[in-house]
Amino acid sequence: MRISPRVFEQVRERAERACEFCGVSEIDTGGLLTVDHFRPRVRSGSNALDNLVYACFRCNNYKHAYWAGETEETEIWNPRIEAASVHFIELEDGGLVALTEVGRRTIKVLRLNRPLLVEYRRVKRRNRERDDLLSRIIEVIRLHRQVESEHRRALMDQADLLAELRDLLAAQERSEP
Repeated sequence: MRISPRVFEQVRERAERACEFCGVSEIDTGGLLTVDHFRPRVRSGSNALDNLVYACFRCNNYKHAYWAGETEETEIWNPRIEAASVHFIELEDGGLVALTEVGRRTIKVLRLNRPLLVEYRRVKRRNRERDDLLSRIIEVIRLHRQVESEHRRALMDQADLLAELRDLLAAQERSEP
């Protein structure tokens, strides 16, 4: 496939540098991913931006020239048109469960429940949960410090008021005969 560097970069940025099918990022793979034709060129697919998807090597390889037609009964999910949540849910163990026939076909064709990808999603979920917990802990610490600071200011204000009261009482005692 020959697309210009400018189009490649547009597809890459639109996909936020991650496979639009499985979610694996360039950072996860340690390199650029590929631009694939959703509708293959051998099936009259064009180089139009809405037909191009950013895909990891595995998803691109598994999809190859798949296109629902006379021989295939069901399309696969097009990440350019619908959210994944329309067709799949992710289990806590990282596996995907299809919600639709398109989801089932996509899981089968792209092998989206391959063991290493399931493990990747499980670890990613665990890391997200850890990061969320750390963010909440940091927020609690920040709030605790804020409360401590306000408490110190209140104690200092009380000490100042007590000093003023002592001074007033001392002045009153000196002025009484």
